[in-house]
Amino acid sequence: MSLIQEKTDQAIQILKDQNIDLWLTFVRETSGVRDPVLNFLIGDNDLTWPSALILTKNGDKIAIVGNLETEAVDRLNVYSEIIGYDTAVSGVLRETITRLAPRQIAVNISQNNVHADGLTYTMYKFLVEYLAGTPYTDRITSAESVINAMRGRKTKAELARIQKAVEITDEIYKKTFAFIKVGMTEIEIADYMQNLMKEYGVGYAWSPENNPAINSGPDKVVGHNGPTQIKVEPGHLIHFDFGVKYEGYCSDIQRIAYVLRDGETEPPVEVQRGFITVRTAIEKSREAMKAGATGNSIDTIAREIVVDSGYPEYKYALGHQLGRVAHDGGALLGPLWEKYGDSPNQKLEVGQVYTVEPGLAVPNYGYVGLEEDVVLTDEGAIYIGDPQREIKLIND
Repeated sequence: MSLIQEKTDQAIQILKDQNIDLWLTFVRETSGVRDPVLNFLIGDNDLTWPSALILTKNGDKIAIVGNLETEAVDRLNVYSEIIGYDTAVSGVLRETITRLAPRQIAVNISQNNVHADGLTYTMYKFLVEYLAGTPYTDRITSAESVINAMRGRKTKAELARIQKAVEITDEIYKKTFAFIKVGMTEIEIADYMQNLMKEYGVGYAWSPENNPAINSGPDKVVGHNGPTQIKVEPGHLIHFDFGVKYEGYCSDIQRIAYVLRDGETEPPVEVQRGFITVRTAIEKSREAMKAGATGNSIDTIAREIVVDSGYPEYKYALGHQLGRVAHDGGALLGPLWEKYGDSPNQKLEVGQVYTVEPGLAVPNYGYVGLEEDVVLTDEGAIYIGDPQREIKLIND
């Protein structure tokens, strides 16, 4: 069974569970504006003319597409009914929805999840226009809950790809730590890591301009920015944020190393204390991750550990979902801040993959940020790959 078949079958089960009659994805010229859910519904294919992909809780899988693309859609072996047209989608779409007579039409609009917000304003207006005079214009609702569940609940095939992405990321980190020498610039180290990505045949989990992000020493501004000409020096903490994409699925892992100064055999006490604090925050919050818990309740655990240890509060969420993109939307391990909307109040579900990534600055040394990837199971959150439990030492 293909991944698209798995995900569309899963979506139909979600519609049944949520008692939603019909989910409609309505798009046009997807090479220009691509709805994020299309990868689950048609893979990497594009649709040129206005097209409607319909799934129902009764098991219908219907594609309304231009006649030039019916053959390509048929080859997916996903849609049981493919309706082609030449001049106008409005009539066949209206007829199909009238025939199905749904109580709700869930469409891709969302206030909380960008990956569930793929219906453009103009396509929404077209939809309302095409359904004018029917009862269905009043039955349009958000598909956010459907998309959250479908993206979040990873299938075995999806988890296998994420696992492989994490394994490759770990291997690149190991080779990189062996490569680093005092005097190298952040850019030189990043170039080495990106060349390894080519050797492993993987893509970028986010923009290559800041993947990897490398922060060496106390003077680097940590954030969504790229490597610089700053050189690695003794006494530096080196912080990495790095992820790869393997067969469409991502890893997202942060690691740190410390460059020993003359006479040192271990990091200074301040660095060790920062590392222990971050490790404790990760472990305690991971242990609390259970199906049904809210993301905010998990974020609070880690945040309090860092703050109660005397460090400033980090100004980002503890963790996000991981999948086809590094920030995969849906429930968030985060604080109740305006920018995160209602996502931190959403509940964790079995099958979701999360990052757990608290951090703190150690004055005069640099940034301690660790990021681990975990999958939520019936028994709780389990690490994907081996977490960093010790500070990696660089001794040039």
